[in-house]
Amino acid sequence: MAEEGGYGGPTRLPRRGIAGSLVVAVLLSMPTFSAHEASAHEIPADVVVRMFVKPEGSRLRVLVRVPLESMRDMEFPTRPPGYLDLSRSDPLLRDAARMWVADYLTLFGNGDALGDGTLAGVRISLPSDPSFSSYETALEHVLGPPLDPSVELVWQQAVMDVLLEYPLGDAGAAVSLAPRLAHLGVRTVTVLHFVLPDGTDRVFRYSGDPGLVRLDPRWYHAAAGFTASGFLHILGGVDHILFLLCLLLPIRRFRVLVSVVTGFTVAHSITLGASALGMAPAGGWFPPLVEALIALSIVFMAIENVLGVGVERRWALAFGFGLVHGFGFSFALRETLQFAGRHLVTSLLAFNVGVEAGQLLLLVAALPLLAFLHRRVGNERLVTVVASVLVGHVAWHWLTERAVTFMAYPLALPTSSPAYLAAVIRGVMLLLIAGGVGWGLRPYLDRWAAGGAGGEAGAD
Repeated sequence: MAEEGGYGGPTRLPRRGIAGSLVVAVLLSMPTFSAHEASAHEIPADVVVRMFVKPEGSRLRVLVRVPLESMRDMEFPTRPPGYLDLSRSDPLLRDAARMWVADYLTLFGNGDALGDGTLAGVRISLPSDPSFSSYETALEHVLGPPLDPSVELVWQQAVMDVLLEYPLGDAGAAVSLAPRLAHLGVRTVTVLHFVLPDGTDRVFRYSGDPGLVRLDPRWYHAAAGFTASGFLHILGGVDHILFLLCLLLPIRRFRVLVSVVTGFTVAHSITLGASALGMAPAGGWFPPLVEALIALSIVFMAIENVLGVGVERRWALAFGFGLVHGFGFSFALRETLQFAGRHLVTSLLAFNVGVEAGQLLLLVAALPLLAFLHRRVGNERLVTVVASVLVGHVAWHWLTERAVTFMAYPLALPTSSPAYLAAVIRGVMLLLIAGGVGWGLRPYLDRWAAGGAGGEAGAD
């Protein structure tokens, strides 16, 4: 029975009232935090880390500049109205430098870890300080006198400069670095300068944690790394895989297959190398254009397969579209070519070898599968048409999306200038090279394909 209340009726609290009361009680019982305490542990959105690495005889010096706000668990003292209290911050700097920077850097000499570095210097600097424009000025700045305690500096705007020293042993040792500084921000970009003993400044720029970075790689390190990079790139490029599939679908003879693969390989090798050597357009519109043309190449080959066009001259299409795909390969190579060191040509050739190895693996996997489908279905033409329609449908959507992206770039008539004339000359040279190579290959690939085109229909 309901308990009678003082007003002569049953007293019942609505369910909404009970829930609301509980929420209010929980909120009132929670501890309160100041705005400063709440923001002290937030991860900065964008962090830029600047580094210098230089071997000096048997010693390796590393200079690092990071935003002070990325030291999230460190409560630096402040004074009203929120300025950093420099006189009381020094004791925390060494802990911050060790916990947030030094512990996340691993240096190697000739493949051997150099151990924990010595913290040779640490200081707070103004965000406008220009000393990290070169190794010499940065080193002089870090070892110089600290900021005057009277400087009014908001702690979120301050930067921390750190000097670490490692025993290198062999003065000519190959230096490698495994940085793990991505934890400093949501998006962390590092600009790393490796200063060689002769004064050469080699610049690296990467996002997040790049893994092991060989600052001065040997040729075999560069060759192995770029071969693996090319191999993984072709296997991860769905558009390149679908283009190869469309090329292969109607081919039944080995000689025709060789002519097509040769044309495609030679063509993409030309533009891959030319782009890596700076002969491709540098405008922001060029990558979206290439991506759209790659999708167009798939659509075109799918339509040819559906229409049943002969394959005797398919190597010419493979060569023409291979020039476009080579530019696509080069976009992946551009991002990693900074790690080639002094072995630019070796790395370029190795990347191309990796691409060819991945392409060969795809052929080895695709040809038996197509042969199995032909036997299973019993109608080779049907398999070719159905597969081409499916691939063409996917590529058409890519084409429309990429065309919209390309059209978003404002295209204006270029103004005549030495840089523009040089770009035109490079483009003409590239066209002449590609045309000359294609013309030279034509009689050989025509003859080779003609020898395998006979009896194409109905062949297994």
